[in-house]
Amino acid sequence: MKKLWVNAVPYNKEIAIAALESGAEAVVLPDGDSEKVRQFGKIKTVEKNGDIKPGVDVDFIDIAAKDDEDKAAAVQADKIVVLHMLDWTIIPIENLLARRGKNIMVQVQNSEQAKLMVEIIEKGVDGVVLNTTDVNEIKKTAEIIHGISEKVALVTATITSTKQLGMGDRACLDTCTQMTVGEGMLVGNTAAGFFLVHSESIDNPYVASRPFRVNAGAVHAYTLVAGGKTKYLADLKTGDEVLLVDFKGNSNTAYLGRNKIEKRPMILVEAEAEGEPISLVLQNAETIRLVSPEGKAISITSLKPGDKVLGHIEKTGRHFGMQVDETLIEK
Repeated sequence: MKKLWVNAVPYNKEIAIAALESGAEAVVLPDGDSEKVRQFGKIKTVEKNGDIKPGVDVDFIDIAAKDDEDKAAAVQADKIVVLHMLDWTIIPIENLLARRGKNIMVQVQNSEQAKLMVEIIEKGVDGVVLNTTDVNEIKKTAEIIHGISEKVALVTATITSTKQLGMGDRACLDTCTQMTVGEGMLVGNTAAGFFLVHSESIDNPYVASRPFRVNAGAVHAYTLVAGGKTKYLADLKTGDEVLLVDFKGNSNTAYLGRNKIEKRPMILVEAEAEGEPISLVLQNAETIRLVSPEGKAISITSLKPGDKVLGHIEKTGRHFGMQVDETLIEK
C-alpha cells in the first residue's frame, strides 16, 4: 500500500485538515506542532516530537549529484528515505529502487508527479510527500495513491469434489467497504492454494444482501492479505487490514469491522488448478458462493465436478504468514 504524506510547513491549518480528511498517512509539521493537528483527528505527524521523527525514523535527502544518491543508498534499510529531487531527474530514483529496494519516498509538487513516482519502472516508490497549498491537489493525489492496488494472479480451478461435513466454527468477515459482484477474498485450507470467495453482494429471497461481508470459511483457513502475507481467519479482528480481490485480479485493501465466529454446518470443496490441489471448508449454505472466470457468483451448494471457479496458487511455503522457500507439505 503506497504512502501519502502531506507537507504543512510552515504550519497551515487548512492543509493539515485536508490531509486528514483525504486519508493521508502522515502530515509533516514544524517542530512542536503535533498537538495542533491531533485536535482535528488521529493522523501520524512528522516532526521531532511526532510519531515519525526526522533523523530517527526518516531521513530527508536532497538529490543533486551521484554522491547524494550514494548517501541515500547507505541509509539503514529499515529507515525511510525521502528524496528531494533538485533537478527532477528520474535516473537517480530508478537507481535507488534497484540498490535500496524499499522505504523510498519522493517529494512531489502535484498529483501528476505523484502518479509518475508510484508507477516508475512498474514497481514505483513506496510513497510521496506532497508539497502544496492547494487543497484540491491533496484530494486528487490521495485518489491516485489510494487507487493503486497490487495485481493478484488468478487461475481457473476445476472442481473435483464436494463433501458435506458436520458442525464447525466459521468466520464471517464484515468489512468497512462495500463490495460488488465478482469481488471477494482469497481463502484456502492451505497456504498453497486459495479460492476467490464471493462477497454477500447478491440479493436472494431469504436474506438481504450484505455487500460489506464475506462468509469466508472455517476458522483454521488462511486468507491472503496485502504484501503477499496470509492470516488465519480466527486471528482477524476489528481494525485489521484484509485484501479484497475481484475476478480480474484487481485488489483493494479494506479494514475489518468485525469477525463473527459461529457454529454452522460445514462443507468441504476441493479443486485442482495448474496441477495443484485447492481446498476449503465453508459454511454449508446456498448464500455462500465462489466466483466463475467470468465474474459470476456460483453457490457452493450447486457445485459439481468439472465446474470452473477462480483461485490463486502459491509456490512457496509460509512461516508466520510470510513466504519462505522451503519444502512444505499440507494435506
